[in-house]
Amino acid sequence: MSTKKLIIVESPTKARTISRFLGKEYFVESSFGHLRDLPKKKMGIDIENDFQPEYEVNEKSKKRANELKGLAKKADEIILASDEDREGEAIAWHLMQILGTKSQYQRIVFHEITKNAILNALENPRNMDMNMVDAQQARRILDRLVGYELSPFLWKKIRYGLSAGRVQSVTVRLIVEREEEIRKFKADEYWTIKSKVCKVHKAESQNKSEFEIKLIKINNKSVPKLGIKSKDEAEKIKNNLEKADYQVEKIIKKETKKNPLPPFTTSTLQQAANNKLHFSAKQTMMFAQKLYEGIDLGSKGQTGLITYMRTDSLSLSKDSLKAAKNYITNKFGKEYAEQRFFKTKSKGAQEAHEAIRPTDPARDPERVKSYLDDRQYKLYKLIWQRMIASQMASAISDLTTIDVVAKHTPNPSQEENYILRATGSIIKFEGFLKVYTIKSEEIILPKVEEKEKLDLLKMITEQHFTQPPARYTEASLVKKLEEKGIGRPSTYAPTLSTIQDRGYVEKIERRFHPKDIGELVNKLLVEHFPKIVDLKFTAKMEKDLDEIAEGKIKWVPVIRNFYKPFKENLAKKEKEINKKDLTEETTDETCEKCGSPMIIKMGRFGKFMACSNYPDCKNTKQLGNDGKVEEPETTDEVCEKCGKPMIIKIGRYGKFLGCSGYPDCKNIKPIVKSTGVKCPQCDKGEIVEKKSKKGKIFYACDQYPKCKYALWSKPTGDKCPVCGGLMVFGKGDTKVCGNKNCGKK
Repeated sequence: MSTKKLIIVESPTKARTISRFLGKEYFVESSFGHLRDLPKKKMGIDIENDFQPEYEVNEKSKKRANELKGLAKKADEIILASDEDREGEAIAWHLMQILGTKSQYQRIVFHEITKNAILNALENPRNMDMNMVDAQQARRILDRLVGYELSPFLWKKIRYGLSAGRVQSVTVRLIVEREEEIRKFKADEYWTIKSKVCKVHKAESQNKSEFEIKLIKINNKSVPKLGIKSKDEAEKIKNNLEKADYQVEKIIKKETKKNPLPPFTTSTLQQAANNKLHFSAKQTMMFAQKLYEGIDLGSKGQTGLITYMRTDSLSLSKDSLKAAKNYITNKFGKEYAEQRFFKTKSKGAQEAHEAIRPTDPARDPERVKSYLDDRQYKLYKLIWQRMIASQMASAISDLTTIDVVAKHTPNPSQEENYILRATGSIIKFEGFLKVYTIKSEEIILPKVEEKEKLDLLKMITEQHFTQPPARYTEASLVKKLEEKGIGRPSTYAPTLSTIQDRGYVEKIERRFHPKDIGELVNKLLVEHFPKIVDLKFTAKMEKDLDEIAEGKIKWVPVIRNFYKPFKENLAKKEKEINKKDLTEETTDETCEKCGSPMIIKMGRFGKFMACSNYPDCKNTKQLGNDGKVEEPETTDEVCEKCGKPMIIKIGRYGKFLGCSGYPDCKNIKPIVKSTGVKCPQCDKGEIVEKKSKKGKIFYACDQYPKCKYALWSKPTGDKCPVCGGLMVFGKGDTKVCGNKNCGKK
């Protein structure tokens, strides 16, 4: 009689992919993620008993838990094959507790879902790593303690529904502090001066030898970036340069090499996908998860295309290095191949054991394009290009620097020398740039000789102003979190989603802006709970979790050392802090309806001005971004319920029309922004701009719900010559077909 072996993984897709590689004695099942966790309706931590967690199987998972119990009873062996990071180890441990300790368990791990990796894992099972389980439990318990203790405090002191967390609160602090830097920033004026020159020759060939040179020195003194501060100063130099004689003083030529970047870790993948593809961290991880767990490649079946995507390692396996070298040599030539090894910079590198790479480096993106949706294809291509490029030769460029001296002699006893510089580069050998392009521009300079005289064609003076620090994008914020040691590969994406879902920050044109409520909560935490939002303290806590995972320290003392002073401070602040002091500000304004003082309050959608005599007087006024009263904008539209004018108001999802007779009349309407484009689906409605619950703009038919035609991009009004669908505005000035299945550019 054959032995029955039950393998349990987290997802059905992963189960299907693994099933392909195994014989009939194996049956692979999915737990559908976590089956057991802390309870939803209470804290679930016994603080007096060394913070022991009280786990339970949630209602949605009970049916699946019972099904797995039944399957486990019929199995001779139970193999737990959840992911190889801390969360995966915890899932495996929870499954052991649910299924019972009498069963025979094996724990296997792998970082790619390929036949060789699965068979190798089955041949080399290991014991459950309780240090990793404890590290994950400690993280979960810490987050639960902070959330369950601090969130109700925020409800009492500011507003119901708010939350606080170790990593999310520090992330909000970074965004708020950047906004404060921008507000305090004062721009400095400065000027740059360039001369357009050419070789001395006939006018008809002049354009072939023109080039620009930038002023860098005056009388042998370097001109700093902010060295020329005014128009008068710039004009004086310009006038002198217009009268000067130009001559090539020095030419420096050298060869430069540009090395490829290492393969992706979780954070660098999220950064590159955000910068190059405009994917959010959450989207990147969702698409990567599908590529890892497996895609149906037709006759080849369900196939895992990339290695595990939660990692901070830069290592590559010997087999993948060999495969990459063979592919590069066959495709581009042996001069393009150069084996490279990268060292992980992250001090706490602990998640998986390899960088993110294609499971088969020879499987180029075009071979699988027809099996992937557009976004999966783009992400796979990015991962494949980065890994292949990391094993390629350096790009070689010829760099030329030309220094030109401009001499001006206002009188026989005085000579003024100006040095102006041009820098050009030409790519001599593409190397890795053949596969992975980075921002670089070839600047070709004409051939000139030292001491050669040049003609001045024109002067170019440009006014500039220093710019404030840029607001964070998802890419730059993930980079900052990693630099500061805050969070780990598995936490970046959920943290960025949480701070937006909670309404603390919003993204405008791909950059994070703090909302009023986010700034208020941050101010409270910084002033009264400094450790919770201290970057170094949070990084130290992450280091402690790493050391728990490595078996260097125990988890209970770490929690105890955090909780005791935290709880004492919380009790103290409960008594000290008054809600009105936090959420209300006095003003010099008087209510025109009852004569009482007006105050600034914090509402669900930000700050507003209200009468202090509420609820007897319900007078309110909108405040603009500058904190000043914003008079309601009247419209030509009349309220169909009471006949009074409709005015523009601001709510949770932006501007809307409200009756000026409020609160007697509460009629409201959305503000419709029409594109003037007819709906191609129902041929009756018009495409209008709308906003989703998460604040993202999209375009849909105004006949909804009768017609559900919708687009994420604004339609141009033109029809696609290929499929007849609407053309939409793409990146830059491009126009593409709005039909994803068409792909017309």
